[in-house]
Amino acid sequence: MNPLNQYVSILSLTFSLFFVNSFLVFVNSISPPSSDNNNEYAAVLDAIASINPKAPLNAGKNHTSSSYSRGSPTSCKVWDVTCSEAVLGLARKPENVEWIKGSRRKIHENPKLAFKEYETSKLVRTELDRMEIDYRYPLAKTGIRAWIGTGGPPFVAIRADMDALPIQEGVEWEHKSKVPGKMHACGHDAHVAILVGAAKILKNREHLLKGTVILLFQPAEEAGNGAKRMIGDGALENVEVIFAVHVSHEHPTATIGSWTGPLLAGCGFFRAVISGRKGFASNPHHSADPILAASAAVISLQGIVSRESNPLDSQVVSVTSFNGGNNLNMIPHTVVIGGTFRAFSNASFYNLLQRIQEVVVEQAGVFRCSATVDFFENDSTIYPPTVNDDHMYEHVKNVATDLLGAQNFRVVPAMMGAEDFSFYTQIVPAAFYYIGVRNETLGSIHTGHSPYFMIDEDVLPIGAAVHASIAERYLNESG
Repeated sequence: MNPLNQYVSILSLTFSLFFVNSFLVFVNSISPPSSDNNNEYAAVLDAIASINPKAPLNAGKNHTSSSYSRGSPTSCKVWDVTCSEAVLGLARKPENVEWIKGSRRKIHENPKLAFKEYETSKLVRTELDRMEIDYRYPLAKTGIRAWIGTGGPPFVAIRADMDALPIQEGVEWEHKSKVPGKMHACGHDAHVAILVGAAKILKNREHLLKGTVILLFQPAEEAGNGAKRMIGDGALENVEVIFAVHVSHEHPTATIGSWTGPLLAGCGFFRAVISGRKGFASNPHHSADPILAASAAVISLQGIVSRESNPLDSQVVSVTSFNGGNNLNMIPHTVVIGGTFRAFSNASFYNLLQRIQEVVVEQAGVFRCSATVDFFENDSTIYPPTVNDDHMYEHVKNVATDLLGAQNFRVVPAMMGAEDFSFYTQIVPAAFYYIGVRNETLGSIHTGHSPYFMIDEDVLPIGAAVHASIAERYLNESG
């Protein structure tokens, strides 16, 4: 090549590099386009970066003060290991781990009971404001409905419960409950922190979302049916599917567990008043004995499950209370019995309700007494079964396996416990899953509702990453 041609080639190359870098500065100086065009915008930037990888790219819709940095340039339309690593990388940044643990500790120190979670709700809203995440408040008195993404379909929801329990904490540690007689003994403080952490990840990756993520912070899961109130206030508006997590002391820290179909039982309570005729114990023929009638009812109630139910259809009827007179020489006028009943299908559940009513009333009549049965339906204490949709269960399984490895996912058996997440599962396809917090070294071995319940806080960033991946990946695969 002659000297003139060499000189021309060098000038051309220099001009090209100058043009590319100048164009990148211009691109970064303009406002990002609307969310509808975010994917095209990111694709242009990625293509330019491939020309000059060292050029500084700060594009994207989210420019909040969040310390989460933008993840991989891939669109994650087809989820791969790069996407999982990007989400986990955001969750595991030291400053973010410290932040999510701090959020959980603040909530743990100030537990609030059902429909009184005003301080917890205020903490959540403060964090949402900092991340510039829009929300609606209040729902169900203290609940929040926030959203991240395009604002259009598809819509996927993630829910966290916020309420504590009337239990005196027995764990001695720096962040022990400051409210006498109240404690986060079921991990709802962790659930809130995990969802706030997921919100931070999703906000940072908002330019990659192919739809809208709805974040539901719900009051009163513990015997308050807060889910029912949230639904009544519009929590599920436009929502197509919903997910939720619960910490579990039965599984090692960060292990995910779930089950397809019925996972948790429907739960109800009953209180029966059996009335007879008071009389002296020495002359029982002048009385109508409600103790005898109630005793017969208790025995007969056990026959509902043992003799009327399919042995392969797990059900429970338990009488847990029996209160009669207090005079040893008198047959009382009334006896009050009560208990609980559980089943894994709505049909079986409501059959139990009907048969409890019939057995108690009819047995009372055999002994010349009368009876009424209250199922507290007006007090919202009936929970339907929590049933996982087959496809949503598979989605959770796939996300957990790809994110954490197959060894960290377990198929878990159904349990007779109950959850008001069940009300959501009655309306839209849903999946409820567990995340392990068991750590013998820390003493995180006690069941929920124990005064010694505690969690391994290392689960918090992992839970946030799982939530965020479930939501983002659902949108990408459904859009």
